[in-house]
Amino acid sequence: MDRDLLSHLPVVVAVARRGGFALAAAELGMSPSAVSHAVRLVEERIGQPLFARTTRSVSLTEAGKALVETAAPALQDIAERMDRIRAIKGRPSGLLRLNVPNIAVPLAVTPVVAAMAERYPDVTVELLTDQGLIDIVGEGFDAGIRLGEMIAQDMITVRLTPPFKAVIVASPAYVGRHGRARSVSDLANHNCIGYRLVRSGALYRWDLTEDGKDVVVETKGTVIVTDSLAAIDLALAGVGLTYAFEPLVRAELAAGRLVQILPQTAIEEPGLFLYFPRRASMAPKLRAFIDTAQEIGRASLRTPGRVA
Repeated sequence: MDRDLLSHLPVVVAVARRGGFALAAAELGMSPSAVSHAVRLVEERIGQPLFARTTRSVSLTEAGKALVETAAPALQDIAERMDRIRAIKGRPSGLLRLNVPNIAVPLAVTPVVAAMAERYPDVTVELLTDQGLIDIVGEGFDAGIRLGEMIAQDMITVRLTPPFKAVIVASPAYVGRHGRARSVSDLANHNCIGYRLVRSGALYRWDLTEDGKDVVVETKGTVIVTDSLAAIDLALAGVGLTYAFEPLVRAELAAGRLVQILPQTAIEEPGLFLYFPRRASMAPKLRAFIDTAQEIGRASLRTPGRVA
């Protein structure tokens, strides 16, 4: 194969994955003009345009889609094999790209990344916090983290946390001004901090249980966020009630900075899982993350009050 063509294929794949030349340039550490030049060279060698460009968007042509569908898995396979070869000589190395919801960072990721920084200094962990479900393979990620119920059946999963409850909390100051909700229907009389799902645009409805049955509650209030950690900050500030995973507010509940509302309505979530395609499990950098996470998880089970 033409060596120039081969060396520029990763640039084409990056432009397709990021949906633009500037974003691809930032990811690759290149200038936008260098990225444009690389794409143009490949287009000239193939004799067909790979991208349809407008002032607002960049999309793959039919030829571009065919090339990327062939090149992306091949380049990923080469990168994984090179990582395995380097690992034979010593420690795992390379860039480990993870797609995670923001709540997973304090609950499951931070202690693992901290340990890996000491054990595997040649591995760089890149975290993209994204609340929505994506195609981690198509988007170029090595793995993702989500609640167990949200993961496709064909993925390999590794548990990162035990199951935990989703609870309603408020500050003592808010309760002092407005009282406690006494029933699920009474939530309509309270200022509930809303959460908007970025990808769908819908407002998240609270999953609760009442009289042994699962119920879904639409809430209303004076503020809507797209970050669940921001909702907790607002609850601490006395703005209103928020719906949160219990481990994220455990310290605040224990210290009395927050109080639980309607504890009998709390549902249990399955916990957070790392997930990835079967072939990715052979990558030493991912195996290093898995081994570290499982070791920390075992240690947390021996230390009450901690979440893996």
